[in-house]
Amino acid sequence: MDYIHLNDLEFYGFHGALPEETKLGQIFKVTVTLACDLKKAGETDNLNETVNYAEVFELCKQIVEGRPYLLIEAVAEKIASRILEEYKEKVSGCRIHLVKPNPPIIGHYTSVAVDITRGTI
Repeated sequence: MDYIHLNDLEFYGFHGALPEETKLGQIFKVTVTLACDLKKAGETDNLNETVNYAEVFELCKQIVEGRPYLLIEAVAEKIASRILEEYKEKVSGCRIHLVKPNPPIIGHYTSVAVDITRGTI
């Protein structure tokens, strides 16, 4: 199995369970791993034989910067399901790592994150 990684995509969204999160918004970081066969793309150097990274970036952007969700789990799930739906011919599975760097939690921490895997990866 081959993989495409889109690392630390950064977007501004309004997700969260607390009122200030949905009012003020915050930065979210997304890393996407796509399981796919890259052999033909590597042999032919043809963009049509792989997954267009720019399109995946825009898909993630639309979801993270779109309608607010209470949970980052829901944001990650929406990204994964859209990727698998739109690229079902090329992607057998995906892993979404979604980071919320500054949730309004009192205490010392770097960030909170979820990691979900859907399909075969």
